[in-house]
Amino acid sequence: MSLHDDAVLVLKGYEDQEELTRIYLDHLAAHPDGMWKSCESGHLTASALVIDHARGRVLLTLHKKLRMWLQMGGHCEPQDATLADAALREATEESGISGLTLLPGGPVTLDRHPIPAPCHWHLDVQYAALAPAGAVAEISEESLDLRWFAHDEVADVSDASVLRLVAAARARLEA
Repeated sequence: MSLHDDAVLVLKGYEDQEELTRIYLDHLAAHPDGMWKSCESGHLTASALVIDHARGRVLLTLHKKLRMWLQMGGHCEPQDATLADAALREATEESGISGLTLLPGGPVTLDRHPIPAPCHWHLDVQYAALAPAGAVAEISEESLDLRWFAHDEVADVSDASVLRLVAAARARLEA
């Protein structure tokens, strides 16, 4: 199965955000290259919010280009067999934490946002990953900084998309 096929299956199984899910599926139907950065009309990306559940905090990266506190994430790569693999790879690379595990149940939320040309849209499929006990984050070259934030501190440093992701991840953990 291709990464494109996996994305279609994942999105068909995602039960929230119906309108946005339809936009993602329509995009993939119209663009066989819709998983890749080279698709200039937009492409899917994969991200994961790293959570230290025991301490009630999340790890955010100060994105080098955007200069915003965000979850770990980025473009899919040819070696990614699934969207979940891409999200976990990105979270591991950008956090420096090995042993992350994705929350079961697939994506936590979706976020579609415009980006500068030549591409027009990132259609982000957002997961959540649990950090192992005692995890120590290590900054990557893609970040200006990495920092743990208590859940109630996220609103002070990030945007609405990250707040939605944190809320959705917390709700899944408490379910």
